[in-house]
Amino acid sequence: MLHLIRALSRKQKSYIFLAADLALIPLSLLFTLAMQPLPIPALQTLTALAPVLPYVMAVMVLSSNHLGLPMVRLNAYERHAVGLTVMVALSTAGALALLTTLFGPRLPGGTYVIFATSLVLFMMALRALLHQLVLMIYRRAAPRCRVLIYGAGTTGSQLAQALKSHDGIDPVAFVDDNGSLQGMTLVGLQVFSPARIQELVEQRQIDRVLLAMPSQSQPKQAQIIQRLQRIGLEVQALPSFAQLIGEEALIDKLTPVPPQMFLGRATRSLPISAASSSYAGRVVLISGAGGSIGSELCRQVLSCSPSKLVLFELSELALYTIHQELEALACESEVEIVPILGSVTDPRQVRQVLKTHAVQVVLHAAAYKHVPLVEANPLAGLANNVFGTQTLAQASAQAGVERFILISSDKAVRPTNVMGASKRMAELLLQDLASRNSSTVFTMVRFGNVLGSSGSVVPLFQDQISRGGPVTVTDPQVKRYFMTISEAVQLVLQAGAEAQGGEVFVLDMGEPVSILQLARQVIESAGYTLRDGENPEGEIEIKIIGLRPGEKLEEELTLTDELITTRHPKIFCAREGVLSEIEVATFMRGLREAVTLGDVSAARQLLQRWVEGYGHQDTARKSS
Repeated sequence: MLHLIRALSRKQKSYIFLAADLALIPLSLLFTLAMQPLPIPALQTLTALAPVLPYVMAVMVLSSNHLGLPMVRLNAYERHAVGLTVMVALSTAGALALLTTLFGPRLPGGTYVIFATSLVLFMMALRALLHQLVLMIYRRAAPRCRVLIYGAGTTGSQLAQALKSHDGIDPVAFVDDNGSLQGMTLVGLQVFSPARIQELVEQRQIDRVLLAMPSQSQPKQAQIIQRLQRIGLEVQALPSFAQLIGEEALIDKLTPVPPQMFLGRATRSLPISAASSSYAGRVVLISGAGGSIGSELCRQVLSCSPSKLVLFELSELALYTIHQELEALACESEVEIVPILGSVTDPRQVRQVLKTHAVQVVLHAAAYKHVPLVEANPLAGLANNVFGTQTLAQASAQAGVERFILISSDKAVRPTNVMGASKRMAELLLQDLASRNSSTVFTMVRFGNVLGSSGSVVPLFQDQISRGGPVTVTDPQVKRYFMTISEAVQLVLQAGAEAQGGEVFVLDMGEPVSILQLARQVIESAGYTLRDGENPEGEIEIKIIGLRPGEKLEEELTLTDELITTRHPKIFCAREGVLSEIEVATFMRGLREAVTLGDVSAARQLLQRWVEGYGHQDTARKSS
């Protein structure tokens, strides 16, 4: 039957409606005559009217087609269509009155009024009956989705009412946290407590839960969704009707917050106007150009008007994104933008790129920097961060590059993780090269945590808040130094301009910031309240999960407290011990052998021997 209904064209369906309406004329007339106290039986009077009925039907056909009544869909038969039905019935009754007056038999005046009324009612009833019949056919032929509506307020009630006539969805019941609503029946559906959801799912075969609580805060909604998903339910959230019609914006409550808000200090402004001459008119290569730091370096260097900017990046998507952005920025300048897809661990490609483009300045930002990932993949992290730096630095020296600036990390100071140790070895490599090379200036810049960079803590907190929490903090005592991306890039460019060779530059980043306090700030800045012992009704909870492998409670900026001032009052140069050429060669030979053999244990032993502080994780996990 469903196949037959679907096979009918719109025109064929209109013929069926018209034929059914025509059949209602004698039926309505017989009903009208039976209701009248006439001396002649109703059936006999109907027989006497048979000669005029074809003309009455012809009038109905003309009026129906003119008004378009047969083309109205069953599921669209509403107030306007009822008006059309009344007009068709009046024209039909008028035609009957005219014909019987002219040709007989004559009928009482009230008969025509009753006939028009009954014809309207019969036509409406027919369509209602056909609509229910078609719905029943569809329901039996197609699978139905049984839904539970979470929220019995205005939105939930309107949703249930709308779904009553849906072809594929059956609303089964409400659940609501409001105890005063529980036990009531709304729109024909009973309201239950959320504690009975599991029972309702099993007894009533619920397929999906529709969350109809648009006025509830986003974290509260996210918490409800997570709880329902844990018991295997599919959940969909409904916006408010005001949002659907555009009176309220469909936006997330969590809005971007300026990173400097969380610094706990004033931002350091390091004008690069004096340093820009070191990059103006030169060929500058930036490795890791598609990363958070690398992409900002590209933008800042572009403003210094280099002759050519070489973007060296391993990720195709990241390279494409930054290349498209810089091409738009450089459209009115003479700067040539060259995208290079490749790895800094490939000696052949690195040499070719440096030679082909006559690179004069290298900003080395390419590195694996996420501590847990590198800790879980130590050999890959060491190969990229140590061998990649060695390959690019040695090729730069051979190609006669003027300046080479390494982007390092405060995690390189007495590191307890592989990522930090790999950055420290990269520093030692560069300091060794600087002591043996007079043509290329090798220097490095040590960063704290960069706010807003990929994988940094603030975007992580904001993502956790958007999902309803909890916000995770590893330890209540964890503190970190923070800087903005702008500060980090300005420091690199200033260091590149001032460096004489072998220096480790650090920025005065103020006091370290408590991560627990930072989490509170991010929650409050997003417009939510903290849920804790003092405020159990808050929206977002902070959860302490314990220090991760290789993580320290506090980071340090230097191995010693000896800092040398520079021309800039907020930039310092650290004086630290270095390894000899033989020691560096010994370490690199051992590390290359460990990586080649896939020997993680040997690689860690090498780090413990040559990197100061590595392997002392226990001290990093000291309790309060």
